[in-house]
Formats: sequence, C-alpha cells, structure tokens
Amino acid sequence: MTKKILLPIAVAALLWFVMFSPWTASHVNFWLTMSLAGVVLTTLSLATTPDLRRVLAVEFSAKHILLGVALAALLWGVFWVGDKVACRMFPFAEGEIGSIYSMKDGTSPWLIGPLLLLVIGPAEEIFWRGFVQRQLSLKLNPTWAFVLTTAIYALVHIWALNFMLVVSAAVVGGVWGLLYRLWPKSLWTLIVSHAVWDVVVFLIFPI
Repeated sequence: MTKKILLPIAVAALLWFVMFSPWTASHVNFWLTMSLAGVVLTTLSLATTPDLRRVLAVEFSAKHILLGVALAALLWGVFWVGDKVACRMFPFAEGEIGSIYSMKDGTSPWLIGPLLLLVIGPAEEIFWRGFVQRQLSLKLNPTWAFVLTTAIYALVHIWALNFMLVVSAAVVGGVWGLLYRLWPKSLWTLIVSHAVWDVVVFLIFPI
C-alpha cells in the first residue's frame, strides 16, 4: 500500500482513538469530534484522489434513496435480532450496548440527528468505501480489498474496549463493503443507507 492510502488510514485510527478510548473520550464531545473527523477524512480523500469527485458526481436518483432506505431497514432488523441473541449468549452484551447509547447523553437529539444524516454517515461512506476500499481495489484483488477494508473499519473501533461495538462495526462495514464490492456504482446508495441507519438506530428506533 502507498502513503496515499496509509496516511489517511493512520489519521482515521488516531481520530477514532481520541473519540473512543477511555483515556481521551471524556475530554471531547463525541458528536462534534466525529463530525470533524468526517470532514477531515473526506477532505483527505478528495485531496489525494482527484477522480473521487467524478465518482461522487454520478447522478443521484430516487433509486439510490429507496435502495438506501431499504438496506437501512434490513440492517435495523438484523441488529434487532442480533441484540436479542447477543444478550442471551453474552452476559456483558447488554451493558456494552448500553454504553454505546450512553454517548447520546448530554447532547440534544436535534443536534445529533442532522450531524448523523448530513455529515457523519455520508463522510464515513465517502472515506471507508469510496476512498479506502476503492483505492485498495486498485492495488489488490477487489475481494481482498473488501475484506481488508472491513477489518480495518472494525478494528479502529477497538479503542472503545467494547466487543459489541467492534462486532457491530464489522457487520455493517461488511454489508456496505460487500455491496460496494459487487456494485461499485452504489456509493450514493451506501451513503443514504449509512446516514438513515445511523439516525434510525440511535434516535428513532433504538435497539
């Protein structure tokens, strides 16, 4: 891998450390820091990959919205079932899931919602799938690029020391990454799916 790929990934790992680690998380506002991280990583992606602008310039249609919303609904269902299974299998699951939702404490949902929908969700897909997975696909077999991107996306969440969070990131990252692997023109669908899923699972229908 080249510095063009490694440097942004290293920056992402550092930002996720600041947001999630028990040594730093209490010193920052998670939602504002996550939004800042999204802006930084999107800027790095666009600055180091000029043709990414062309990828994002693909016509945005009702199809992208419908497929994105449908995928978000499917993922919510998967997580609803997964929550029930995990809480039965792992004694610690309920507490770890609760700690994820505790990140909302002290911040207005009227701030969290727009940040998730307009900044955080879109920025994560532009960076992780549109930049990282796409660039790795140019260097590696596309299937290996998908696997590696999903693994990195899950592992940057390890700073939270929360097994359920890492597994959740692996699941959603795997679904969105697989769709991008099979349908490279699906980035706008993934952006809609990620943004809608974030808002639904955190604010509208928490699991």
